Amino acid sequence: MSANEPRSDLPPYGDARVVHPIVRVGAEWTWRLLVLFAGLVTLGYLISKLDTVLIPVGLALLAAALLYPLVDWMQSKGVPRSAGVVVVLVVAIGVVAGIMTFVVEQFIAGLPELTDQFTQSVNQIQDWLTAGPFHFSEDQIRQAGDSIVKSIQDNKEAVTSGALTTGKVIGELFTGAALTLFTVIFFLYGGEQIWEFVTRVVPTASRERVRLAGSQGFGSLVGYVRATVVVAAADAVGIGVGLAILGVPLALPLASLVFVGAFIPIVGAFVTGFVAVLVALVTKGLITALITLGIIIGIMQLEGHVLQPLLLGRAVRLHPLAVVLAITTGIVLAGIVGGLLAVPIVAVLNTAVRSLLASDQEEVPAEVDVADPRIPLFPATPDEGP
Repeated sequence: MSANEPRSDLPPYGDARVVHPIVRVGAEWTWRLLVLFAGLVTLGYLISKLDTVLIPVGLALLAAALLYPLVDWMQSKGVPRSAGVVVVLVVAIGVVAGIMTFVVEQFIAGLPELTDQFTQSVNQIQDWLTAGPFHFSEDQIRQAGDSIVKSIQDNKEAVTSGALTTGKVIGELFTGAALTLFTVIFFLYGGEQIWEFVTRVVPTASRERVRLAGSQGFGSLVGYVRATVVVAAADAVGIGVGLAILGVPLALPLASLVFVGAFIPIVGAFVTGFVAVLVALVTKGLITALITLGIIIGIMQLEGHVLQPLLLGRAVRLHPLAVVLAITTGIVLAGIVGGLLAVPIVAVLNTAVRSLLASDQEEVPAEVDVADPRIPLFPATPDEGP
């Protein structure tokens, strides 16, 4: 065969065998990943457009996970389910309203003292700036204060528009709260029927498996919410007692803030606790602030090494990196509410996906059986057909 004659043993041009296997596999993976990425972007866009509806539904699901076992318990004692839902909701709303009222009253009562101590601290800082190592003159400090006042006056229109925006936000909060309450009622009363109806879009052959995965996921959510309430209460009590012993003003409102922040795992309680450190610094000085910081760090260590492994270990088995990334993504997409909902969503998806991927019933994750929730919580009825 001459050098100019084509080789007959090579595949024809255009044959897939001409492309190196590594390049071909890489290309196949690339277009599939691009399709998945496009799907995620589309999903994120839809979520951002429907956040007014999806966020109340997510909050309602958390509330339902907390109250659902109570309604079931009352039903097992012979109370009609509708009456149980009403009683549980009335008691829950009453407890929350009472706590909020008490906290607000304490905040209003302690605010004058906090203002006086803040003024004294500012005066001490001014004296330190003038007599301390920086040797600022009183005229410089006065000019700085005048500049701040002038800046506020020059931005009066922005402040006014911000107040209007705040009023709009308050209206949206009331709307969201009403939608959340309305959704919770139906989740508690007819969650089983809702889940059955939603899963009817699934092919008959896979319907039971999807229903079981949803039940397992909701069971995981029940355990997560129960454990998170206990952990948040422990954080709030520990930090509140420490602040009260140190004589820091507004100890109870600050403890309540820590309780709310603790619903965002890992970072929530620490960030809200840092507010207590700032209040202690302004009102009681550096030593008290350092002691407060030490108390918060100690409680965070207790939470991370004792409470969460004992209470959350069986409910949510997620790597800390996954938790932090989920919280960060949730905050970027939906702010504080997104950070609150991120970990529960990941926990439910983790349990549901593992249940779907299990080859048989014995491989379904066992850690979702937390505090003896009924599994399945949303039992499926016999199928009437596809």
